[in-house]
Amino acid sequence: MNKTKNQDMTENTNVWIFGYGSLVWKPDFKFKRSKVGYIQGYKRRFWHGDNFHRGDEDMPGRVVTLVEDDDECTWGVAYEVSGSQIEESLKYLNVREAVLGGYITKAVDFIPREKDHLPHLALVYIATCDNPIYLGPASPEEIAAQIATCRGKTGHNIEYLLRLAEFMRLCCPEVEDDHLFSIEAATLALVPYLLGSKQAIPAM
Repeated sequence: MNKTKNQDMTENTNVWIFGYGSLVWKPDFKFKRSKVGYIQGYKRRFWHGDNFHRGDEDMPGRVVTLVEDDDECTWGVAYEVSGSQIEESLKYLNVREAVLGGYITKAVDFIPREKDHLPHLALVYIATCDNPIYLGPASPEEIAAQIATCRGKTGHNIEYLLRLAEFMRLCCPEVEDDHLFSIEAATLALVPYLLGSKQAIPAM
């Protein structure tokens, strides 16, 4: 019987987990090492709703997911977990990403930024359009207006956006992520209005 990529990974003594959203700055699980790099065939989009971490049932926030696109790639961080870390991290991420976030898992090929490191499989969490809290495409201005007014148990939705943009500028300065940066610009343009209406802006 042929094994799937996911089966091959979970039977290994080490597993790589690829993060492209909040995991790039807040993994919250123990890992052996990490690498900055990218996966091909996917684009990152603020098309998924969040009614727990960065929003609530009445006002769901906007967080990123991956959309298949052969001409695109998505940059992020891959974390290596080994031994007892594997069960612990996957159990934690199952709650954080699958139960509370509605994401499913896939095994993808991860390409490290460092040229002397070979590509390898990594586990990634993806929210698809059949998820009940999937929001789908919208203009940068519409997404920004939603992000600017939403807060969840983990914090303000603006923090999520700004920390992701900060990661890209610090760790992948040569990559121009038009989708991310256009939403960041549209959101920051709303800040004077939010300050005028005395809504809290998260500290970085």
